[in-house]
Amino acid sequence: MKNKKKSALKQTEGVSNSEIINNNFVSNFKSKQSKTINPETLVKGILNKNISYLSRAITLIESSNPKHQDYANTVLKSCLPYANKSIRIGITGVPGVGKSTFIEVFGKHLTALGKRVAVLAIDPSSSLTKGSILGDKTRMETLAKDENAIYVRQLRETL
Repeated sequence: MKNKKKSALKQTEGVSNSEIINNNFVSNFKSKQSKTINPETLVKGILNKNISYLSRAITLIESSNPKHQDYANTVLKSCLPYANKSIRIGITGVPGVGKSTFIEVFGKHLTALGKRVAVLAIDPSSSLTKGSILGDKTRMETLAKDENAIYVRQLRETL
């Protein structure tokens, strides 16, 4: 009789999908994300304060794809008549000076007055990250949770 050594390797069956997961969710989610929304629908969504549409518009405007330029210009031109009531403020300063703290306190003050606030954070001086985040949601936690505040995101490239 031969002396067979037992192997430490063994194969087990894979894990099946949980019953609590909707099997169609991923495919539905991906199909909705890849759909191109016409400019009129995108503008309506932005004017109705739909953050997803605003985010998609910013992505479109940032795009370096030449096919997106006409589309982005249409969206911008359609939104401009509604922008005259908005105020844009730039916050600058050296690292650690308190830009994020100021943005959160000032933003909370404005939302307490019933104003809506959007934060678009960039660092145009950063040659390494080409637009790194100034203050993320963890540093502006209270403002990020405010329903009248929109934390948009960082810009992809420098200005």
